Amino acid sequence: MSLKEDILKKAQEIESEDFIVDDVSSVPTISNSKLTFGCKGLEFDATVLYIDMRGSTSILNNHRKRVVAKIHMLYYHAIVRIAQEEEGEIRSFNGDSLLVFFPGKSSENISNAVRAAMKMVYAINNLLNDNLKRYSDIDFGIGIDFGKILATKVGIGGNNETKDLIWIGNPVNKSTKISDNCHNPYNIGISDTVYKKLEDYVKYNNRNANIWKKESFKYNNQSEFYYSTNYYCIIN
Repeated sequence: MSLKEDILKKAQEIESEDFIVDDVSSVPTISNSKLTFGCKGLEFDATVLYIDMRGSTSILNNHRKRVVAKIHMLYYHAIVRIAQEEEGEIRSFNGDSLLVFFPGKSSENISNAVRAAMKMVYAINNLLNDNLKRYSDIDFGIGIDFGKILATKVGIGGNNETKDLIWIGNPVNKSTKISDNCHNPYNIGISDTVYKKLEDYVKYNNRNANIWKKESFKYNNQSEFYYSTNYYCIIN
């Protein structure tokens, strides 16, 4: 079969096949037997935390590649360790950004994700940047949203280099858009949906004052609200 025939055959198969979605309670992995390269997907409830490093091109242009690699190693190690401690599932390393899913739909699950973000702010701004003074401080934005996510497998069967999972849903897209609006010192932004479900310990300070600032942004060509904060959570 020629390359053209192969592409057209697969396109016809996908177009004519019904898409089957199963509900699950955990974050799917690439090895999940329910996910094939056909029209099958797994849907789950989760809080999505998207973190993106700012100014990576400048860092790359100002330092040797070995230094840039070290900066990324420090950055990702801190994020992954904190996410794991707060029961987040790491997915989709993509250059300078990372997706973390916190499965479930309770206020506790959602608040865990926000606490993880606050710990990341502390780790990067107060721990890592102190160690990077002779190189470059890391600036970053974190966006958080909640809802249903659809996971499906794409690529071609064989080794892991030719296949991956993609994550589809407004919570993924919206967390990314919110992250775009977040910079030092307001590194964290959360959607209105997340804000309304927060537990008090990540909503108010010890003087019972609200720590979140109401902002607006464009999503799907419409104005929506999100909330930003400069608060962080000290880690030991």
